Amino acid sequence: MIDHITIAVSDLSKIKLFYEKAFLPLGYRLTFGKESVFWAFDIGNGCLFEIQQADSPPPLTRIHVAFRACGKAEVDAFHHAALEAGATDNGAPGLRPEYAPDCYACFVLDPDGYNIEAMINQPAAGP
Repeated sequence: MIDHITIAVSDLSKIKLFYEKAFLPLGYRLTFGKESVFWAFDIGNGCLFEIQQADSPPPLTRIHVAFRACGKAEVDAFHHAALEAGATDNGAPGLRPEYAPDCYACFVLDPDGYNIEAMINQPAAGP
């Protein structure tokens, strides 16, 4: 399942207002973000649609897709398989507390340079 998709936009404020209005009939709502950087909309089932300012600095790309994994081992395996298939490392598997306390993710740039993520965001199983 796709966890979130991020697209680059030319005018973040204008496009934010567009999606706020366009998503009303679908029940999608603005969830979080950072002024002049990005905004995220909850589109149901724990999935997000995100917009980012197009001139954001690397490693952001014009399109970003994050695939939801079932566990850390899957994230690790995806990273390894993607590198073997020709991707470039854009962030080794590891915790990403800057995104969420339990986020574990990796990032690769596919052969066309798009930022592809595999991630899981759930607490580790207890003892």
